[in-house]
Amino acid sequence: MRGILVSETIDNRANRARTLKSVVRELLQGVPPEEVKAKLRDLAQRADYSEILSMERELIDSGMPAAGIQAMCDLHSQVTRDVLAQRAPEPLPPGHPIDTFRRENAALRDRLLQFRTHMDSVAGDGGEAAILAWRQTLHELMDVDKHYRRKERLLFRYLERHGISGPSKARTGPAGPPLEVMHRKDDEILEQLKNLTEALPHAGVEDARLLAANAGESAAGAMEEMIFMEENILFPACLDTFTEDEWAEIWKASLHGGWCLVEPREGYRPTAQAPAGPVPPAVNEGVQLPTGRLSVAQLAALFATLPVDITFVDADDRVAFFSEGPGRIFSRTNAILGRKVHHCHPPGSLDVVDRILDDFRSGRQSVAEFWMRFMGRMVHTRFLAVRDGAGAYLGALEVTQDIGPIQRLSGERRLLEYEKDASREEGKNSIDAGN
Repeated sequence: MRGILVSETIDNRANRARTLKSVVRELLQGVPPEEVKAKLRDLAQRADYSEILSMERELIDSGMPAAGIQAMCDLHSQVTRDVLAQRAPEPLPPGHPIDTFRRENAALRDRLLQFRTHMDSVAGDGGEAAILAWRQTLHELMDVDKHYRRKERLLFRYLERHGISGPSKARTGPAGPPLEVMHRKDDEILEQLKNLTEALPHAGVEDARLLAANAGESAAGAMEEMIFMEENILFPACLDTFTEDEWAEIWKASLHGGWCLVEPREGYRPTAQAPAGPVPPAVNEGVQLPTGRLSVAQLAALFATLPVDITFVDADDRVAFFSEGPGRIFSRTNAILGRKVHHCHPPGSLDVVDRILDDFRSGRQSVAEFWMRFMGRMVHTRFLAVRDGAGAYLGALEVTQDIGPIQRLSGERRLLEYEKDASREEGKNSIDAGN
């Protein structure tokens, strides 16, 4: 009896795989999706994520070209929801890599809801105010870049270890495995968001309405489909496949890439501590610099003590570092690490940011300065091009300082005088600054 049940299970799975492959082929041949959906609903059994992956793999192995893969993703995602058995999300400890990916998706869903709300307002009578609100939400959605990069750099890489070839061949080689479909869609979504970001600042009300109805709706729909595919295909595949040691490596490597809209929760502690990726030196180890050596603790304290706030943006225009101090003028959180700097500024200043970075990168300029009143302070901000000894562009440094106290200086101070309780010390501990 057991042998019969096993045989029937295998036959059912094989039949579902054949049906799914047939459906995708029909989609590629131009059969309307609604007709295909009707056929899928007739299936007595439902497929799980492994059958979807198996079906895609077999189609690719049969010689489907790269263009067909992308078309397959665009079309079959419309019908996948009808056949994919959505199992309840596996409970995970807070802070597990997949827990963080899920929370990022939840935050993205929230922003997509706002995105659509603002688009509806743009399509109505919202005017310039609605366009500005839409642009702001669009810039928040661009944070998905970090989510996709971390997914591709880590989850794809480890699936590749287990024989599910990763996306490394996606840009140069022949059609790859199922993950290439997701990789291509990631790139397509980011390109759609980028095009919207570039078009909206120059769009009037009527142009913005057209963008909302076409490019905006397309980008939002593609992101929603990707969230569904991650939650119901990619994440279950990873949870069923990776070992605890691999999750430990992924958790450790994730710390260096930045987060999308949210930060990991506390709770997950990997059972293994295998090194993965660049490991920062221990606190008591030194960092050798051309003009001296500092421990990590000294270096962190030095940056926190500087009377200026600094932020460094690397050559790819991503925020790589910021200093922390009690009197920081513009607040920063770790969520901006790895984010494109363009998406850390309000929409109205993007043209200026782009121009500065372009001028720095080309070598036309090396310094840009601004000063303004902000929250009762006189704030001076300098952007400085950072180059190596050969002149190659390494990034841009933002230095911000409250110069109000400096502006109020007059005359000279040549005797030691502390700002707090200075009267007690005056006349006792003095020193001529000229000696």
